[in-house]
Amino acid sequence: VCLMIKCRQRTAIAKKLRDEFGVDFSLLLRLLPNVSVLFPELISPAMRVEVGEAMNGRSVCFTLLRFVRVVSSPRHPIMLFLDDMQWADSTALDVIHTILSDTMGSCMFFVGTYRDNEVQIDHDLFDLMERLEISNVQTTKVSLAGLDQEDLNTMISDALCLYPRICKSLSDILFQKTKGNPFFVLEFMQSLKSHGLLQYNIHQKRWVWNEDIIRAEDITDNVLHLLSSKMNGLSGDVQMLLKVMACFGSSTNESVIGYLNENAEYAGVRNGLEGALSDGFIVKDEEGCLHFVHDKVREAAYNLIPDSDKKQSHPFAVMKFHYHLGTVFYSLCDGKDVGDTIFLIASQINHGKEWILRDTDLSIAIAELNMKAGKKALDGCDHNTAYSYLGAALSLLPNDHWKSHYDLSL
Repeated sequence: VCLMIKCRQRTAIAKKLRDEFGVDFSLLLRLLPNVSVLFPELISPAMRVEVGEAMNGRSVCFTLLRFVRVVSSPRHPIMLFLDDMQWADSTALDVIHTILSDTMGSCMFFVGTYRDNEVQIDHDLFDLMERLEISNVQTTKVSLAGLDQEDLNTMISDALCLYPRICKSLSDILFQKTKGNPFFVLEFMQSLKSHGLLQYNIHQKRWVWNEDIIRAEDITDNVLHLLSSKMNGLSGDVQMLLKVMACFGSSTNESVIGYLNENAEYAGVRNGLEGALSDGFIVKDEEGCLHFVHDKVREAAYNLIPDSDKKQSHPFAVMKFHYHLGTVFYSLCDGKDVGDTIFLIASQINHGKEWILRDTDLSIAIAELNMKAGKKALDGCDHNTAYSYLGAALSLLPNDHWKSHYDLSL
């Protein structure tokens, strides 16, 4: 939005922003760093240091609300799109509700998506919908299913540059295998091509296939298996990068990869990053954040962890890999101000509680790490996260912790 205001020379809006925030401009800069392009003369070195620092939920909500009121209008509303809202916490949903239910001048068109097979009936998302209706915010619910056979045939026809009637036999097989999921369709087609079952015929100048052979071939219709098979053929560096990112979640900041690259065991992750980007498994946004292109890609990457490490039949299923990754990360960042990355380190190490408790000195060190993470979460008013980390810290202390580690217990 800030870049658009600058490009379109909306000086009136820029002036309103300056008048609205005044001495609070540093708060806006911390939340929306791009606002610096509108007022470069106002940015002091101290302000640049503060950019990206954590803000509590109330400050985020109030600052965003003031910003939206200034830059939006009935003539020029703002559209906000948020994907994968099944992962949103209650604090983020509260911010969304406050902005959408505002009656003091903000004009926003909001689109949010979530996967209905990944939320339970008691998810905070449904509470948000109910509160929006109570606040008389007009809402429309749209259920998005896979492509039907006709639309899928049109998609295949367009992709292969052939008439729909020619592609009908292939699209029927694809529909049977993928149920019309566009992502699964693309992965399945790439699998057919890699197996030589979908080829471009130079003499006929078109794509050709044999549906009987495709049906007869033992090609799985499980997209997860397709992705896993594809990843198994990647270099060791790319596989390591994907496994590490899968442990960290759906997205990871590029600086995290930089930290790990300093360790000999993970020295190849930087090279692996370039390979994963070029192969299309992950994407990088303008802020240097790395994202898996799809949940199934992350799941397949997670399955690259050897079964010997995962011990799937044992409660320690993934603990060893997570724990080792966390301890390496901890040793690299010990004594440094790593900001929000402390949550990442603590969450990885906490997978290995069984190993931590075997070493008293290590238990105390990790308890202190969790305490720092909990305090940082409290600074951002994220009480649920703080409760989790502080609880983990307490569980790592010895039984006589009120005597032996009074300050830490307090």
